[in-house]
Amino acid sequence: MYHSWLDRWDERRAQRGEDAKKVTHFVLDASRAFPGAKESNLEEFCVLADRAVSDPHFYDEPGGGGHGFERHDGWLTFPSEIATDVDENNTVWAKLAEGGSRDHVLVIFHHWNAIARNRKIAGFFSKRGITVVEIAMPYHFERGRPGALFADYMLSANLGRTIQSVRQAVLDGRKLIRWLKSEGYGEVSVLGMSLGSWVAGLIAAQEPAVSKASLFLTAGSLADMVWTGRATRAIRDSLEPAMRLTDLRNAWGPLNLENFAHNLARPDLALQLVVATRDKVVLPELTKHFIRKLHQAGARPNVLELNCGHYSLGTLPYILLAGWSLKRFLAHANAQIDVAASAIPKSGI
Repeated sequence: MYHSWLDRWDERRAQRGEDAKKVTHFVLDASRAFPGAKESNLEEFCVLADRAVSDPHFYDEPGGGGHGFERHDGWLTFPSEIATDVDENNTVWAKLAEGGSRDHVLVIFHHWNAIARNRKIAGFFSKRGITVVEIAMPYHFERGRPGALFADYMLSANLGRTIQSVRQAVLDGRKLIRWLKSEGYGEVSVLGMSLGSWVAGLIAAQEPAVSKASLFLTAGSLADMVWTGRATRAIRDSLEPAMRLTDLRNAWGPLNLENFAHNLARPDLALQLVVATRDKVVLPELTKHFIRKLHQAGARPNVLELNCGHYSLGTLPYILLAGWSLKRFLAHANAQIDVAASAIPKSGI
């Protein structure tokens, strides 16, 4: 009875903002996704996507510098590494909650269409000595596109813009992390929620400074999530006349965490996944498939399963269970990393 009520609650919550999500035109926009690329057909786009997956520099900072950072009244701003046609999106905003020391910093990547930052999470961990930095992802919060009713430029039926937006989020996150290290912050952890978990996961796979990654409501294939998820029906309806799911998987290969499973299995990275077993947005079977891929790559993620939905994870008691699990993970994952690292054979020349 309770879980039937919970499912209905999740569905009512999912209906918020649905009127703004309209079926749009399918667009490739290859030049946005792959700098220097010429406009192409879907087959050529997928070839470029496959090359990006195998390109170790695709998620590297183009400039590689830490210039332009400004701190003011608990806020941090800096120029994005990607310039878009929305001026507001080209300046990155992050909220800082200092933890009293610089030993450990947690960088949070919010969910798609977030309307408020995670003030309670920031307060909880900053009071326990961990500095929390909540970064605004592209087209969200201060970076929002004027007149837009939701973050439609972050995730849409424009394949190229979606890749550009996620890549921009990864580059912005990596630039922020490297600046934090240059400022004397020690251990770096990342927390991603729903779409933010793809960004946090890609950063953890590419950025060696990250030692812990907690991914809430995640899976491997962003294409599968969009195709099957409750929150992205309008995007699927826009894409389906022009392509199949297999095409979208290939086109969005650079956004698929499963393609970077071996990077996520590196011995100096601890992983946590928080799964909602009644999730209609990120289907649990997609998460299970991702976990199998991580195991095959040699990773041993800490997995917490909660019998709730995508949105009801934010309600009691589930948010408390997830929060305390995250607290334990951030506090104790170092021991797991040390054990894993000690098991690696040492080789010399």
